[in-house]
Amino acid sequence: MVREVGTTVETMWARIDGLRVRCLAAGTGRAPPLLLLHGGGFDAADFSYRYTIEPLARRRPVLAFDWPGYGGSDKPNHRYDLAYYARFLSHLMDSLGIQRAALVGTSMGGGAALSLALCEPERVEKLVLVASYGLGKDIPYGRLGYFLVHAPLAADLLYTLLRRSRRALRSGLRRMVCDPRVVSDELVDEARHLLDQPASGRAFRSFRKSEVGWSGLRTDLSDRLGTVAQPTLLIHGERDRVVPVAWARRAHERLPDSELRVLQDCGHWPPRECPDEFNRVVTDFLAR
Repeated sequence: MVREVGTTVETMWARIDGLRVRCLAAGTGRAPPLLLLHGGGFDAADFSYRYTIEPLARRRPVLAFDWPGYGGSDKPNHRYDLAYYARFLSHLMDSLGIQRAALVGTSMGGGAALSLALCEPERVEKLVLVASYGLGKDIPYGRLGYFLVHAPLAADLLYTLLRRSRRALRSGLRRMVCDPRVVSDELVDEARHLLDQPASGRAFRSFRKSEVGWSGLRTDLSDRLGTVAQPTLLIHGERDRVVPVAWARRAHERLPDSELRVLQDCGHWPPRECPDEFNRVVTDFLAR
């Protein structure tokens, strides 16, 4: 592993399954490390967790990494689905010598965290699911959503539009949040930098084609929640327009040991839109 040392957060390059993976690390201590798992689209570790890594690292070691296909990590052209990312997470922990960790997963990352907790429960200390994928079957926009995912060239045209039109990109980012003021010029610049990277968006297009079926989303773990033994915190924005808050409420009823925090005036991106409240809620949960 190669490290590039910054002021507080270190950039680390790891080799996992033959892929070069970009990781951000901070904090020390004996507590099990905290892994931060970002979502889909054109996300990256520091895009979602820019204001989260350092505050959470005051209590325990924190590692946030770019999934394969995202950010600074390698972007191989193959089929992606939730099972792939859950396996990759397990392999990453093996490669880095992490026997057991607390997991914070946002959206797609939440689905991967939950999958690992179900398949390898001994490796997960605590679980934080943030606007998590994997808790329901309904496709956003129904049949129209299916056709938008599977129509030839539709996704390519969307990403081309986002790259070429700053106005379209700003509009897309505003769909992720409740307060449009969160989408600052700086945030739009960060998003454009990610979109301009080679093969940006390809992994998410593959993921959606794998996960969106005619009869609904192919990965729905909600019927297995009763077997989750780890203390679990569900965080969801009340105004989430991507993943229904009803999924989190239903999951809370089914999880044996869970807490639910619905953040008012917050959309699909709590770590970025409401970082202070998000950090406080997660810190309190991990400390208990």
